[in-house]
Amino acid sequence: MTADSTVVMEDRIVSHRQHQQPQDPKFDVPEVYANLDDLVGVPPVRNPEENPVYLHRSLKEEKDQVQEPRKFKSTNGRQPEGEKDTPQVHEVSKLATHLYTISYLILFSFLGTLARLGLQGITLYPGAPVIFSELWANFGGSLFFGFLAEDRMLFKEEWGTPAYHQQLERERQKARGQESGSPVPAVDLAAAKKAHTATKKTIPLYIGLTTGFCGCFTSFSSFIRDAYLALANNLETPSAPIVHRNGGRSIMAVLAVTITTVAVCISGLYIGAHIAIASEQYTPSLPFRFGRKVLDRLAVFFAWGCWIGAIFLAIFPPDLNSRNAEVWRGRAVFAMVFSPLGCLARFYASLKLNGKILSFPLGTFLVNIFGTAILGMSYDLQHVPLGGIIGCQVLQGIQDGFCGCLTTVSTWVSELATLRRRHSYRYGTTSVIVALCFLIVIMGSMQWTRGFSNILCIH
Repeated sequence: MTADSTVVMEDRIVSHRQHQQPQDPKFDVPEVYANLDDLVGVPPVRNPEENPVYLHRSLKEEKDQVQEPRKFKSTNGRQPEGEKDTPQVHEVSKLATHLYTISYLILFSFLGTLARLGLQGITLYPGAPVIFSELWANFGGSLFFGFLAEDRMLFKEEWGTPAYHQQLERERQKARGQESGSPVPAVDLAAAKKAHTATKKTIPLYIGLTTGFCGCFTSFSSFIRDAYLALANNLETPSAPIVHRNGGRSIMAVLAVTITTVAVCISGLYIGAHIAIASEQYTPSLPFRFGRKVLDRLAVFFAWGCWIGAIFLAIFPPDLNSRNAEVWRGRAVFAMVFSPLGCLARFYASLKLNGKILSFPLGTFLVNIFGTAILGMSYDLQHVPLGGIIGCQVLQGIQDGFCGCLTTVSTWVSELATLRRRHSYRYGTTSVIVALCFLIVIMGSMQWTRGFSNILCIH
């Protein structure tokens, strides 16, 4: 099948979906959403059917194609079938699309932050084999990200018509027709799969799950903080005191944190994709009308309501006047106040910057470096100490909430897995080295001159 006929087939699929459901609402998604690497249609597993020959496409190649203007071509010069007299589809405004997307990002930033803090709490214990607890959150977020990227069932109905699964059924009919000898029209399954992936990434709920939940569940800044503390021999363990060691062992320690985190998270990305492939026949599908009529509208209410509620809890915590030490704000409330700011900043930075250099995701790189630097400064101020208990809790909220949601590992490892090998090594190595150098300057200058004091707040 030629490239022109592939484009025609994809356009026929989209046109057929519109013709079948002329009254279904459709979100008018801004084209700039294509710059989000969370949404680029490059799944972790390129050959789920394990065909002997398949075409490998890198993240750069996928972006190149996304940025090309869509062209309607045909081998015989005629207009593609289904384009004639196609009823106009009612479209929701861009403002509504953006509102739903932002609301999902805010809501899932809360859930991702709470999941990360909760997982840290249960995985750091006396005798734990892994003493940098951020590893498990980064692994879990990368695994879920891989599942969502590869899944074809959760958003099966797309905008009301399961076009991809209709093409699968036609492929099965084709196979049966070939066995019986009857003629069956050809089906371009690759084009159908690509069309489904392109449609899925325009759904606000999908953006909220990938960019929002997975991005906030994982934290690049906390990963680099653990790497620095390992280098500085200050990575505390719940069951053993810190023992003095020489510089060579400190280098081994920082390499252990870095290599373990990167390897485990990339493995989690592929494991999640493999789970999606293996469980495809058992994965339920989200009903179209329920998602559009109920979930999207509830997300607006709960997202903004929870954010306002978190602000009021920060001002009037339930344990403010209790006899015991006040811990609510330091453990979770301030983190929830700041988490939407970090998530939205990462979202807009990716929109504006990730398309600038296709072989080097500039937006993800800058937010990871900037968030790591902010975390380092907050860590320094927290160990001065500055501002008493309230100041310590605010700084902890900035680290867990703003910096944790501004920086991401799930998107980062997805980019590492989909870039060309040379570009991937350059991008990943540069990200780790630059971020670690920032913390060496920011936190190291503080630790090796004045020293870190004990923090005043409980978290």
